[in-house]
Amino acid sequence: MKGSRAWVVIGEITRPHGVRGAVKVLPHTDYPQRFDSLAEVYVGTGDTEPELMGFSLLSRQKDQLICRIGGAESRDAAEKLRGKLLLVPREEAVELPPGYYYIFDLVGLAVHTEEGKYLGRLKEVLQPGANDVYVVEPADGEGEILLPAVKDVVLDVDLREGRMLVRLLPGLLEGQ
Repeated sequence: MKGSRAWVVIGEITRPHGVRGAVKVLPHTDYPQRFDSLAEVYVGTGDTEPELMGFSLLSRQKDQLICRIGGAESRDAAEKLRGKLLLVPREEAVELPPGYYYIFDLVGLAVHTEEGKYLGRLKEVLQPGANDVYVVEPADGEGEILLPAVKDVVLDVDLREGRMLVRLLPGLLEGQ
């Protein structure tokens, strides 16, 4: 997003719904109940500063929400919203319990072993099922290190310092 404010994506407008300006929204949040009391939301594309618009949740349909956003009162007006993102300022993101982190806060952290060795930077978080997997780009740029996001491996996360402390279990690194 342009501008100096940090934004969190909470949903994406997928398509118009009906002929009276409603849209379908795919939530991008683990807290979809946040939409129940939402009266306004920022709408943008990622290329421009988001615009604050009115929001009302009309209903839920499978994994999507049926909403009215801004003053859209026709299918044509709703069509212009297709593909846009629903955003909230970072400071309005739902507060997570201790030990839980937003993926966007983890990406970029410096990853160190408990012995003090620098492994690289966390570049991606995979969500294959039972637990997340942290993808670390090694300092030498060769390959990737995959770390399971479990308590036995991830010992500490310090967002202020921008670092993660890990314990390498046998077999996690090639040649171990």
